[in-house]
Amino acid sequence: MSLSDSVTAVVAAFRRRPGDLLPVYFLGAALPAIIRVVPMIAALLGVLYLALSGRLESILTFVEETDPGAMPGPEASEEAVEQWVTQFEPLIELLATPTMALLVLGTILITVVLSFVLYAVAAAAQLSACYGRTRNDRGLIAALAGARRYWLRLLGLVLLELVLWIGIFGMASIGLVATVGTITALTGASVVAAPAVLLAVLLVAALLAVIRALFAFAPVAVVADDAGVLGSLSSTAGFIRARPVDAVFYYVLSIGSFLVVGVISSILLLVDVVAFMSLVTMIVLLPALDLLKMALYVNYRGRLEPPAMPEQSLWTQFRGGVGRGWREMVAYVRDTPLLHAAVVVLAVASFWIGWRAGAPLVDAGIETSIAARLEGHVAPAAALEFFGNNWMVAITTAFSGIALVIPAIVSLVFNGVYIGVIARTEAELMELVAFVIPHGIFEIPAIFIATAVGVTLGLTGWRAFRGRTTRVAFADELERAFWVLVGVGLLLLIAGIIEGFVSPYYYDLLL
Repeated sequence: MSLSDSVTAVVAAFRRRPGDLLPVYFLGAALPAIIRVVPMIAALLGVLYLALSGRLESILTFVEETDPGAMPGPEASEEAVEQWVTQFEPLIELLATPTMALLVLGTILITVVLSFVLYAVAAAAQLSACYGRTRNDRGLIAALAGARRYWLRLLGLVLLELVLWIGIFGMASIGLVATVGTITALTGASVVAAPAVLLAVLLVAALLAVIRALFAFAPVAVVADDAGVLGSLSSTAGFIRARPVDAVFYYVLSIGSFLVVGVISSILLLVDVVAFMSLVTMIVLLPALDLLKMALYVNYRGRLEPPAMPEQSLWTQFRGGVGRGWREMVAYVRDTPLLHAAVVVLAVASFWIGWRAGAPLVDAGIETSIAARLEGHVAPAAALEFFGNNWMVAITTAFSGIALVIPAIVSLVFNGVYIGVIARTEAELMELVAFVIPHGIFEIPAIFIATAVGVTLGLTGWRAFRGRTTRVAFADELERAFWVLVGVGLLLLIAGIIEGFVSPYYYDLLL
């Protein structure tokens, strides 16, 4: 089979049942929402420790009596700067305890370990789903099986590559320092060492490129061949030798795609659009590149059996997918009224906590302004950013719930408290209310639905982990969650358009 067969297989696998592939990439995007729970819990434990030890009251008193904003300017004398820094010594003494140090170090360690482990699990699920789709098997079933089977080997590959990179940089740095020192000592001029430095940089870059090229396909070999860490590297080397054109095609397309995304992102950043390209990368670029990588390797192994290409046009398929997402969302809300009621109650309680927590800020003279935040508002760019950011938040909230529900609840509570604080400190509350109402009637329910989906996924995942439900049922729930999130995305698209083009302007006529 030719290179074109692999490309065709990618398009067919991507278009045929996207809900059987994209949920694992939604899960990958949700990893930061899962990981951030660790420092949040650590922060709560730190506050609890400070409160029980009597230090919290002293810290609050110190903050009330100190004016940290009176920072010396760049022309201030050294004595003035030293005096300003010295005033914080009592605060440092209150915080710098063995317990707090242990809590900080433990948080960093757990966060790093959890990040590596979750990345390996997500990568195993994603590549297993791609392998299943390139063989016309159900991707989510393959993903659930592969996540458990291959995560440890993929973690081994990540750590091995990291060790190689650190080792190469370390040896190159030592060798470079020694070379420059020797040449300088012999010639008396460090500039003579410039060619040697340039050559060393080029050699290191070439070596790192070879390592990255080898490790790019190694995870694919793990999944497709059920290979071990070292065995996958050997299989990858064999693939590159046998199919150099295929390998180079992937490398060039991968690098070129990220360069294009980077350029577009830089242009959009000029108008403060950040989240939209992250959304495109997660939904289109990453799964397409993984599918291509898998299709090329499976084609090399002679096992490429992709699904048939859909008969309808891409636009017809897109419209049908949007319609299905809306129907699935409506049906899900209708099927889970008590869960959604509980989510609403929790959101209201979180807002109330934020409102109460904002009172001391108001007393301290801190205020926010919706009018100030809307300065420089560019309607089309703002609408795109609002939609991209809010849908990404909805996706990460929903799929982070797989981790025992907790991250989805934390996300809802955090946002509720944050909005409560902003509302309490708003200089013109009625302006804020008037601004939120038009798009809020779409955006707020969308976030509630996403949180409910997170709870559902967490409970289903826990039952599957304990063997109380089947892998097929869990896969069905993941696919359903994907389509519900498509419906949520439609709600947030409407909200983004209104927030960009209507909300900032209409209330000036009413207030």
